[in-house]
Amino acid sequence: MNISRHDLNLLVYLDVLLREKNVTRAADRLSISQPAMSNGLKRLREMFKDPLLVRTSRGMEPTARALSLQPVIHEILMQLESTLQTDEAFSPGTESRIFRIMASDYAATTLLPELLSRIQQKAPRLILDIMTPSDVDFRDVEDGRIDMAINMFDDLPLSFYQKNLWQDRFCCVLHSGHPAVEKFDLQSYLTSDHVWVNKTGYGVGVGINLADVQNMGWVDRSLEQLGYRRHIKLFARDYHVAMHMATSAGLIATVPVRIAELYRNWPELTLLKPPFKIPEAELKMVWSPLLHHDRAHIWMRQQVTEAVESLRASGLSP
Repeated sequence: MNISRHDLNLLVYLDVLLREKNVTRAADRLSISQPAMSNGLKRLREMFKDPLLVRTSRGMEPTARALSLQPVIHEILMQLESTLQTDEAFSPGTESRIFRIMASDYAATTLLPELLSRIQQKAPRLILDIMTPSDVDFRDVEDGRIDMAINMFDDLPLSFYQKNLWQDRFCCVLHSGHPAVEKFDLQSYLTSDHVWVNKTGYGVGVGINLADVQNMGWVDRSLEQLGYRRHIKLFARDYHVAMHMATSAGLIATVPVRIAELYRNWPELTLLKPPFKIPEAELKMVWSPLLHHDRAHIWMRQQVTEAVESLRASGLSP
């Protein structure tokens, strides 16, 4: 293949087409018309002498040739992006930009207030767009549509960059008048009713399957290893909802200490150590390789790190 005979911009088209598997969505991603994308696919097929995408009952699916090309093309484009990155320094005091951050309710209430305070002082023209785990999926981060994600993750794609921010222990929160307060042990824990709360990863959640303990989080996995299960009366995806249910519904909420500490001054709540061992949960920041060398992104990641250090120095983080 004589490289000078081909339009290498088509590789960008191919990368997006193989991700979206849809001509219309790929065109939207690249801000071009659908006919232009269709023409690009036609030229790509001529370039590689392969259909690349074929229509099936499941929609457009990549051919074997396309699947072999996908990681190679993606890596080439990432290297090119890094090579072309300008050396100009990011000027936070004058730059205008929106940073889109996926943050769980845990991260949003424990870390982001300190981060926002720092940004308001250093970069008054920057804007944060905070999204929930249900707003995005892994591909949004991988493609750089989301600047970073901050959450407690079970699994992550190997391609992602990640940084551990802190670890947090668990504690049990219950109404001060709950009968288990007098003698809080494993037996009283197991005979009480509980509110479940856990949201890791991305994407719109699905209903809980009680038989799938492995996907029910740290607390229930730890209990299952001991041969026990708790009586769950309410499933929630928000820690603050769980805390209110512990107050009003007589349920026990087993949550990270950092969340529970926000409610320590509520007189009707009691915070107790779990009567069994639960592994610490780890808060992580993750981002796409496509943004790793971006000057503004590097600056923002540094602000997150400094916010964590500030909270730790003040005793407000685990």
